[in-house]
Amino acid sequence: MTATKKPFADIKAIRETQDVVRNQPELGKVTFKIKGQANGGLAIATQTGPLIQNGQADNARDGKFSLISDEPVSLLGTDTGASPAEYVLQALAGCYTVTLASMAASKGIDLSGLELDLGFDIDLNGFLGLDETVRKGAQAINVDVKLTSDAANREQLEELVRELPNNSPIHDTLANPVKIAARLV
Repeated sequence: MTATKKPFADIKAIRETQDVVRNQPELGKVTFKIKGQANGGLAIATQTGPLIQNGQADNARDGKFSLISDEPVSLLGTDTGASPAEYVLQALAGCYTVTLASMAASKGIDLSGLELDLGFDIDLNGFLGLDETVRKGAQAINVDVKLTSDAANREQLEELVRELPNNSPIHDTLANPVKIAARLV
């Protein structure tokens, strides 16, 4: 990895967004979309879709970003992209970054650095159907957080990390049941 850059969030923009959504709660309802197509073997190529807010599509993100997901060769893939598990970790890392930067800004803490080291532990005996007592998904997700600040003390930084589970939307999504519906169209 390259040198870390300073994480930050604009507290004025955060408060303006809070005010807008407070006054028009329907603007807080957002749907992220992504479309995928098989890319050979176990791989899938995906692109971001439109961002749906209050029932209105913002097409500025439609097709803007492309992602490839595959499995490592040792897990029967062709290793043409990050694995689905790595994308889950990326999603959590991204959300933790947004959440930590936003929480720090709201507390007046100037962060000078943020590093995350994430792990996704899985027992393939569950996914492969070899042991019905083993869940198919992650057994654990572990995150080591390194925050640096020239002004904040360790206790303030520890408080930010403690508050992550209560403030991160992706953490909440992974830690709590969420309705997922798959249908043939």
